[in-house]
Amino acid sequence: MSDELLAPETVLRSSPEEADRILARLERTVPVRSGLAELPAQGFAEALVIGDSHGDWRSTLEVRRAFLRSEGPPRMLVAMGDYVDRTPQDCRSGSVANALMLLDLEARFPDRVVLIQGNHETVSRIPVLPRTLPEEVDDLWGPRSERYDRIVALLERGPIAAVSPSGAFLSHAGFPRGPLPASWRRDFDRVSERRLIDVVWTECVESRLRRGLSEPWNGAELGQFLRSAQLSVFLRGHDPDLTGRVLYEAHCVTLHTTRYFERFGGVLLGHLPLDRPVRSIADVPIEHLPTEGHTYPPVV
Repeated sequence: MSDELLAPETVLRSSPEEADRILARLERTVPVRSGLAELPAQGFAEALVIGDSHGDWRSTLEVRRAFLRSEGPPRMLVAMGDYVDRTPQDCRSGSVANALMLLDLEARFPDRVVLIQGNHETVSRIPVLPRTLPEEVDDLWGPRSERYDRIVALLERGPIAAVSPSGAFLSHAGFPRGPLPASWRRDFDRVSERRLIDVVWTECVESRLRRGLSEPWNGAELGQFLRSAQLSVFLRGHDPDLTGRVLYEAHCVTLHTTRYFERFGGVLLGHLPLDRPVRSIADVPIEHLPTEGHTYPPVV
């Protein structure tokens, strides 16, 4: 593998043959995760956590810089899904560039980078709209569906959720609802469509959005899940109108890391401690990225 990180310009200016070589390398090196990723209890002080990035590779570049900063102990990066579709206007074919940049980072640092699936990554099981990734692939490399299928398959290698030793549950949208069996962690490896909807599709009742696949979850249900799972906080994305809002006695926060939704609360990056217990969202510092409020000339 080349020592040079995959640049968005490399993706956007690649020929179909060059794209095939990039995809082949990623297919050899991106790990296949279990349904629930368990973050390590030792070796890392914190995990950087991002919400929906939706093709905003410019904000992802800032996240990558923060992840690779040399000062301090090594850190992890956990992304909570929705890497594609809804691309900002100044990120031409941004779904493709954003997804491949993140997959390249995971391939280089498989012990440090975890890419959770969101509803825009589980599209082969449950269709989603808007869906701009196929058109963006066609715009770059012509109407050949195989390359789109390969990108989707790579993103499907990610887990459905993650847990941290410090007491956090991380997923795109929700959590297992109802009584929690002792096997709940193992059950993520054979997740049903109903459970998939719970975890990657279901809104929080505080959100104004209603996608119609299930009833929104509420604070009482979240509290029941956290107590049963012996966890303390829930980090998620999915509902842009809740971006940055701390809910349910500081046990839940929603992050988005794309300028497409920045009007709701900013372009956010969370710092989840891994080396000490997290009791509430007050223990998870959140920063605004420098891309917030900025537009850029498109790459041509």
